[in-house]
Amino acid sequence: MATDTLKSKPGAQGGATGGLRRLLLDNGALTALIVLIVAMSALSGDFLTADNLLNVGVQAAVTAILAFGVTFVIVSAGIDLSVGSVAALSATVLAWSATEAGIPVALAVLLAVATGIVCGLVNGFLVSYGKLPPFIATLAMLSVARGLSLVISQGSPIAFPDSVSHLGDTLGGWLPVPVLVMVVMGLLTAFVLGRTYIGRSMYAIGGNEEAARLSGLRVKKQKLAIYAFSGLFAAAAGIVLASRLASAQPQAAQGYELDAIAAVVIGGASLAGGTGKASGTLIGALILAVLRNGLNLLSVSAFWQQVVIGVVIALAVLFDTVRRKAGATTPAAGASGGGNKGKQALTYVIAAVVAVAVVGATSLLHNGSSGADKPKIGLSLSTLNNPFFVQIREGAEEEAKKLGVDLTVTDAQNDASQQANQLQNFTSGSLSAVVVNPVDSDAAGPSVRGANQAGIPVIAVDRGVNKADTSALVASDNVEGGALGAKALAEKLGGKGTIVILQGQAGTSASRERGAGFAEGLKAYPGIKVVAKQPADFDRTKGLDVMTNLLQAHPDIDGVFAENDEMALGAIKALGSKAGTSVQVVGFDGTPDGLKAVRAGTLYASVAQQPSELGRIAVRNALRAAEDEKVEKMVKVPVKVVTKENVAGFEG
Repeated sequence: MATDTLKSKPGAQGGATGGLRRLLLDNGALTALIVLIVAMSALSGDFLTADNLLNVGVQAAVTAILAFGVTFVIVSAGIDLSVGSVAALSATVLAWSATEAGIPVALAVLLAVATGIVCGLVNGFLVSYGKLPPFIATLAMLSVARGLSLVISQGSPIAFPDSVSHLGDTLGGWLPVPVLVMVVMGLLTAFVLGRTYIGRSMYAIGGNEEAARLSGLRVKKQKLAIYAFSGLFAAAAGIVLASRLASAQPQAAQGYELDAIAAVVIGGASLAGGTGKASGTLIGALILAVLRNGLNLLSVSAFWQQVVIGVVIALAVLFDTVRRKAGATTPAAGASGGGNKGKQALTYVIAAVVAVAVVGATSLLHNGSSGADKPKIGLSLSTLNNPFFVQIREGAEEEAKKLGVDLTVTDAQNDASQQANQLQNFTSGSLSAVVVNPVDSDAAGPSVRGANQAGIPVIAVDRGVNKADTSALVASDNVEGGALGAKALAEKLGGKGTIVILQGQAGTSASRERGAGFAEGLKAYPGIKVVAKQPADFDRTKGLDVMTNLLQAHPDIDGVFAENDEMALGAIKALGSKAGTSVQVVGFDGTPDGLKAVRAGTLYASVAQQPSELGRIAVRNALRAAEDEKVEKMVKVPVKVVTKENVAGFEG
């Protein structure tokens, strides 16, 4: 009798409190999402607005669509590391087909989708018939797909057809199309997993592949279909992503495969296979989007954001593990009766009411204590993994402190999509102005147009923004700088000799412009021959490796032009004692380490852009634009060639 009483007690307590407790225990990811939303609403008054919540949906869309495809693979105990690269390849195929090849847009879309499916089928074939571990097979496809994307685009973004770019727009002026696509793909995933033969096969294969085979399932053919689904969803994600950016970026979606896998695992799926559902994956993607959006709004350092996101992912999965050990269960698909469904619906309603009540209270709190005593400016930099852009940030922060401005700095990590998200977050926040250093001039256009519509002035720094209105462009001339670099190197070599060129990251406007200026400047010196060009991604380590390899084929070169100082410093390390003696090296940017090498004589020259001054002037003009003062449309910061003779008087 006592036992019966104890068993019935939770249920007796149970209307609201017991139901809420059960919901939270049985839905770890949903609990984490609710906690995050409440926390972000309490910490930032800008979070809980209609515009910002739609931003969160848009920013979750690409990751969620990729993750839906990866869900099929993980449920069947596989892994797919190639989805980010396949997304970029599919978008590139669509853009190239519709523009360069002149194929009708409808056919180009089908070709892009077919590209994703073919990549998935190749993965499935390698896993099923080639007996390769899924990790290795999809890792190989990651490299192949990314390489093909660069080959087709020649490393440069390709404008997206206008008829397809509408996928990045809104319906009725408020409902984002990417969110609709995400919902449709989520419903399709739920249908496949819960209502189809292949969906049941995925769970069977993931639960016990050998038992599934002995039960009569054609496991190899099923895996082909599973990976084809993943490729299809990757293609859809690539098209949506490129539509948002109005261009197909060959370097787009780098690292997105890890976000997709994280979303699936946070959503309750097991990497061992056999479990997972579409709703959990969607919640996982929303958790990542809410985190990034909220941390941007809270002005958390770009470096700390990565730490926080990693910790939250680990905690979410740890919570789910603890929940499972505690005995909380998730009903099997299709096994819950009507009564259970009713109770589950009730607990969802209770959770929604509690969340809305807490969020509403925090929102009222913010409304009651809102007071803007300082102008706020957002600065989105293409990367902070480069001393040049670090100096822009330092100059901007110094000027902001001097002017009494609250400056929020974000790091796009050379990802045009991530920068689009950051600019959207700035637009939905209470900012006076935005300063943007675009990853790509075309890709930044749609987000800057959003700021234009919101009446927020935008200042571009170092690189311009295409097809959008900026109050000013604060920049030095990369093309002119490239030409000055060619002149300096050629004259040092006496107008003749052989040289190699270390290029920046493929697809970036800085690399294209500096390379074009150098090539144009070199035309005046026909005695200079370029024997090799290779990208080293603006990175010192890659500059060292690439230069080491080039020296094997061209040991007798006379000069090196690197499109930034970091690659130049790597080349100097590879050249050893030759640097500054038999081989002259010219860099670009005028960074502190670059100027130190100029003083030492190992770097002959650097085309210096005075990055700190760029940052200072950009913030100054942003504040003027915010206060409706007149701003010059083009603010030029002079470039100069710094050599050992004049480096002492150069401040950087």
